[in-house]
Amino acid sequence: MSASVPPPPPDAASAAPAATATAVLDAPGPRRPDRRFLFAHPWHFIALGFGSGLPRFAPGTWGTFAAWALFVLLDPVLTDLAWLGLIIAGLYFGAWSAQRTGAALGRSDSGHIVIDEIVAFWIVLVMLPDNAELPGLQHTIAFVLFRFFDIVKPPPIRWLDASINNGFGVMVDDLMAAFYTLLLFAVWARVSA
Repeated sequence: MSASVPPPPPDAASAAPAATATAVLDAPGPRRPDRRFLFAHPWHFIALGFGSGLPRFAPGTWGTFAAWALFVLLDPVLTDLAWLGLIIAGLYFGAWSAQRTGAALGRSDSGHIVIDEIVAFWIVLVMLPDNAELPGLQHTIAFVLFRFFDIVKPPPIRWLDASINNGFGVMVDDLMAAFYTLLLFAVWARVSA
């Protein structure tokens, strides 16, 4: 019977790739964010819609509700130019926060990332006519249409959602849902005129 000789210890150069490979294999899969994750980094706080994306059930709908509530609070004090600035900042920082938070969650477009719903629905609400007889009803119809298009993802929304796996992709599919919502309002206004 021969004695087994232990292999020589690895040097630092060969140990690093092995450690990296082990870390990648041991990395957890997609996870659900919690309050600790929400407050762990400002990007997470933004991407998760200030907490509105935390619920297990229908986080996108909760994020859209948060957009609506914030709009009701902010619209009386913001000018159109201020809304434009807020929306541009929301698109830019929303894409960055979605990219980083998606990477931390292990899924580039986690349903809990709702900054895309918030900014896109703000666009819808800002673009609706101010002279509506029943603005609450108008906002409710916009909400239902926006959620419908965001969930069903008609072309090219589904393709964009599947093809662009980064923060920009997270934002762009909801921008298309906003476009379809506003398009239906424009058609309705034209037909009913």
